[in-house]
Amino acid sequence: MTTPPRHEPESPRDLVGIGIGPCNLSLAALAHPLAELDAVFYEQRPGFAWHPGLLIEGATVQVPFLADLVTLADPTSPWSFLNYLRTRERLFPFYFGERFHMQRAEYDGYCRWVSQHLPGLRFGHQVDAVRWNPERDVFEVDFTQLDADGEAEALGRTYTRNIVLGVGSVPYVPDPLKPLVEAPGVPVVHAADYLDHRAALLAAGHVTVVGSGQSGAEIFLDLLRHRPAGREKLHWIGRTEAFAPMEYSKLGLEHFTPDHTRYFHALAEPVRDRLVAAQWQLHKGVDAGTLAAIHDELYRRTLDGGWPDAVLTPGVRVRTAGRIAATRVELHLEHVQQGSRSRLATDAVVLATGYRERPLDHILAGLDPYLRRDSSERPRVDEEFRFVLDPSVTGSLYAQNAELHTHGVGAPDLGLAAWRSASILNSLTGKEPYPLPARTAFTTFGLDEPGSRVPTAREGKRLTPLAD
Repeated sequence: MTTPPRHEPESPRDLVGIGIGPCNLSLAALAHPLAELDAVFYEQRPGFAWHPGLLIEGATVQVPFLADLVTLADPTSPWSFLNYLRTRERLFPFYFGERFHMQRAEYDGYCRWVSQHLPGLRFGHQVDAVRWNPERDVFEVDFTQLDADGEAEALGRTYTRNIVLGVGSVPYVPDPLKPLVEAPGVPVVHAADYLDHRAALLAAGHVTVVGSGQSGAEIFLDLLRHRPAGREKLHWIGRTEAFAPMEYSKLGLEHFTPDHTRYFHALAEPVRDRLVAAQWQLHKGVDAGTLAAIHDELYRRTLDGGWPDAVLTPGVRVRTAGRIAATRVELHLEHVQQGSRSRLATDAVVLATGYRERPLDHILAGLDPYLRRDSSERPRVDEEFRFVLDPSVTGSLYAQNAELHTHGVGAPDLGLAAWRSASILNSLTGKEPYPLPARTAFTTFGLDEPGSRVPTAREGKRLTPLAD
């Protein structure tokens, strides 16, 4: 850049947020009424967008509407989903619809409404580097302001006492399939881009969906509903041993409470790592309603006799993959339980292979000497969602949806976003602008767990022993 950096006010801000997804949008909404807090949030995208490639018609968010950006921390907030409906004159239709889960496109619209009206959000700003300035006891945040085409327009720098990282996750592509995605020709797309390629996928002769989670199920169902009966030509494969329903029992859902988050954080690191892997069905299974809809659609296609041309096989992993000429893909498969192998030729592939936490090494390179890491070289995060830094750093660096390894399966869950945001603001201000409940689950996850007792005000009267 030929222009000198544009400096923000020399006096440090109280908080700089990096990334504007649902988590940091929740934090910004709850920070808004705290007039004494000087906060700004940067996002490199031109505007808010929540998984635009997966806003499939009729698909719902897998948490109740109460798990919006603010309600579970402040039900009176003007940024609630119910207030969004009120401003759209849609409260009565929602009420009579008796829906506890909002549609995914509706959640995206709600978040965009908040982002368009909430001050302090700066889209088109790409954060390039973060450093600690020991002379001023502040963080330095360098950014690039982007124009409408995403090209660099100006450089800038701001100073802040605290930072919160909410940079989200990125689509994950298994190593055997990366060469196919990167090469032109046959459509091999990640589920994150499904709607952009939907027309080409519907026109393809044979389509394979890889991945047995919610996204894979929704995409398979959408393709199935829009391909001709008897000529569906669909394959759905996944590594899990079954197309398993998500654990959605009431007590099972208590794993997504602050109580379980605190319990998980107090466990030893090796135990936490084993537990995250073992609890996959809490957040990587398929909604039972989606599985039922798939079965209903398949059954409907048998009414005139015969079976639909659709193959659903769990317990299968892709070993390698390659192109056949320029028009097809060949997947080399292995069945995990049988140990058998086969080849599958297909005209298009959708990779519903999930997401991974966005790597933080680049953005935190300037803070690397100050970061404390665990035995696997991951940043340590304390109970209040702060990265553990060298004691010489007086500011705080907070994590939003980057703490699965320290806080468990609730880290990416939308239902805990408002509680975590409120916890961060309570920690950052040193006050309690958002009083939070001491207990949130009927389950007591450990022995002698702090805060597991019923509060004194709720205890029954003590009985006087009868005399002999």
